[in-house]
Amino acid sequence: MPDAHPLTDKTIVRPERGEDAKAIEALLDVCFGANRQQKTAYRFRENVAPITALSFVVEDKDTKQLVGTIRYWPVVMPDGTPSLLLGPIAVEPQRQSDGIGIELMNYSLAKARTLHYASIILVGDAPYYNRFGFVRDVMLGITLPGWVDENRFLGLEIIPGALSGQKGMLGKWPSTPTF
Repeated sequence: MPDAHPLTDKTIVRPERGEDAKAIEALLDVCFGANRQQKTAYRFRENVAPITALSFVVEDKDTKQLVGTIRYWPVVMPDGTPSLLLGPIAVEPQRQSDGIGIELMNYSLAKARTLHYASIILVGDAPYYNRFGFVRDVMLGITLPGWVDENRFLGLEIIPGALSGQKGMLGKWPSTPTF
């Protein structure tokens, strides 16, 4: 696999492929439940393609089984500038203590930086995502079009100040991104 790279001693990370869709959906159902698509964050994913260059899967080196996934989606900040929405990230429950999630986060964030994205937002567990630089305070002026626990609405400024002064509703990306 030319695009595959070691992630941990027992796994590789590679770009997501079309044939991964069924396994990804099954993993997301196991990790988040079949009703996950009713969450506010999914409104931004409907009829919008994830960023291909930032959609990865993790495979077990021995079994070739998909054990992790991460995707990023384009969104529009209140002032009209583009940003990324991270998620979902999922790791097979029995492998969650193997460091796969941390390594996948580090790997994908490094890729986002090389692609010159200015900011990334997410809805997730602050104690987990704080270690990667995600914080609540940069998101205080931004709202979502549905209920979400505000303490879980976090942002990361890759370019300092990219989220400063944003006030208003986060917008859905109208089509596949070109940036």
